[in-house]
Amino acid sequence: MICMRRPKIVVEPPGPKARELIERDRRLLSPSLTRTAPLVGVEAEGCWVRDIDGNEYLDFGSGIAVTNVGHRHPRVVETVKREVERLIFVNSCDFYTVPQVELAEKLAEITPGDFDKRVFFTNSGTEAVECALKVTRYHTGGYYFIGFIGGFHGRTMGSLQFTTTSLSARRRFQPMMPGVIHAPYAYCYRCPLGHEGYPDCGLACLAYLEDWILKKVAPPEEVAGILFEPVQGAGGYIVPPAEWVRGLRRIANEHGIPLIDDEVQAGMGRTGRWWAVEHFGVVPDVVTISKAIAAGFPFGACVTRADIMDWAPGAHENTLGGNPVLARVALTVIDIIEREGLLENASKMGEYLKKRMEELAGEFELIGDVRGLGLMVGVEFVKDRRT
Repeated sequence: MICMRRPKIVVEPPGPKARELIERDRRLLSPSLTRTAPLVGVEAEGCWVRDIDGNEYLDFGSGIAVTNVGHRHPRVVETVKREVERLIFVNSCDFYTVPQVELAEKLAEITPGDFDKRVFFTNSGTEAVECALKVTRYHTGGYYFIGFIGGFHGRTMGSLQFTTTSLSARRRFQPMMPGVIHAPYAYCYRCPLGHEGYPDCGLACLAYLEDWILKKVAPPEEVAGILFEPVQGAGGYIVPPAEWVRGLRRIANEHGIPLIDDEVQAGMGRTGRWWAVEHFGVVPDVVTISKAIAAGFPFGACVTRADIMDWAPGAHENTLGGNPVLARVALTVIDIIEREGLLENASKMGEYLKKRMEELAGEFELIGDVRGLGLMVGVEFVKDRRT
């Protein structure tokens, strides 16, 4: 068991054991994996990680917003041990399980919207997004989708068309899924349309979507969905104005377009609410969920209004989605968040973190912007604040 007050370095990283393992990794694993640090983790608990050479680190990234209840939470470990002794797998294409139904009921309860819902379980966030794209296209019969520049929604061939955080993710994968149009996101610190900032811009990015894309490019009646992140994750932890998010909801309502809320990174309590979209007072038609829902195990879900998930049997299935062990883990994670007051904690600690970062920004010119909701906080470093 790891019990630490501060990080501890016993060998300058990467240590000899790490270097040996990393070399073996380089010979065999895909070079597409970015690998931002030479860390070989072998044990973790709470917010602490120990590497193969005995160094101990504070996990300040939570595994890209995956370990919202901490590494190896005792109740998660207990649930896994109990459930694997009971039932490891059932083919949910053909049969039924109790954990799936109970988790679907819980997700219908905690996701935004007081209406009937349906749930499809997946193994990852990109699969949840693929489900959202398929179900909205099936439901509407529409051809076009609206996505946003700087968004990240996955790397499979459908979701990849919406991922515009970097060219490295998109290069040499053409042609991608057709019909996707990218609009500017409300990145007010660096306005993509060249304005000085909100509210003086008059939300020109929203006007671009409404007055140009939907009037010149994509007939609204042929748009199958608007896919957005309420806080852009990989794009830089960009928090849009509430007016922009509400504007998306208004546009979707006016044209009967499903609004798809990708909560894969921002959801499950990271921002101090169950779902980041709740900060803006907006109820989406579709929610995609993954990352933190099963405390690091591969699991996800697509939750929609019941009338949207109206497809026929066989229209969309998978073999491993909704695994009974992991569905029970997800229920445990939700219960931990509720019982341990982690929503309130994320809000409280997030405000403290932002306050301290803003104080540092007052001292150091290289900090250009501090932004975020709850414990989804971004700090943007710049060469010159004026430019």
